[in-house]
Amino acid sequence: MASTFAGLGEIGQIAITVKDVERATAFYRDVLGMTFLFNAPGLAFFQAGGVRLMISRVEAEEFNHPASILYFRVSPIEAAHAELKQRGVEFRTEPHVVHRTDTYELWLCDFYDCERNTFALMEEKKR
Repeated sequence: MASTFAGLGEIGQIAITVKDVERATAFYRDVLGMTFLFNAPGLAFFQAGGVRLMISRVEAEEFNHPASILYFRVSPIEAAHAELKQRGVEFRTEPHVVHRTDTYELWLCDFYDCERNTFALMEEKKR
């Protein structure tokens, strides 16, 4: 029997585990300015472009670790960095070039959320 499964594609939702859902909800909504969708007991949901972000308490010890690094597209990266820094976001790095091609430069800077998960801002600047 031939498979009709073409492979994984679009991400629909990403889960971020936190210790304090209320604190994380305020951080993502009020500090990062993400669109809050709704909450349920122990959960909060945000829209991040075409992806939904779910904030939840750790339900099992195997999930009690920092999140994967999510990269948020911004433009210009310097303005986003400055605004978030003014709002109290702690950055690991300043905006910097990590890769160059003939057509663009890839800029990144890393920051922590209120639970010490690492995230990044990214911008592909035309050359």
